[in-house]
Amino acid sequence: MSETAFLKEMGQRIMLRRKSLRLTQEELAEKIDVSTQMISNLELGKKAIRPENLAKVCDVLDVSADYVLTGAKRQKEEVNILIEKLMELSENELKIISSIINYMSEKS
Repeated sequence: MSETAFLKEMGQRIMLRRKSLRLTQEELAEKIDVSTQMISNLELGKKAIRPENLAKVCDVLDVSADYVLTGAKRQKEEVNILIEKLMELSENELKIISSIINYMSEKS
């Protein structure tokens, strides 16, 4: 994979995670003490990220560096994504999901 493709894929993962947390580029930039332009360039794959800023991005977005760099999800990321989706459900939908989980855990 070329460096350009690598940076674009990494930027895409950062952008998708930022948006899933409903953060603007400005808010993310403020939280990690960089410019909005830096976040834009990062998400577009135009520039690489410094290690110290990668650590800050991962902390704010609550993802691992492995995920940002390679797309490999760890159990923590999977759980966080599920929690975010669950928070968007209605009370009735949550009851349905709860009964499915209870059914599945009883089968184990």
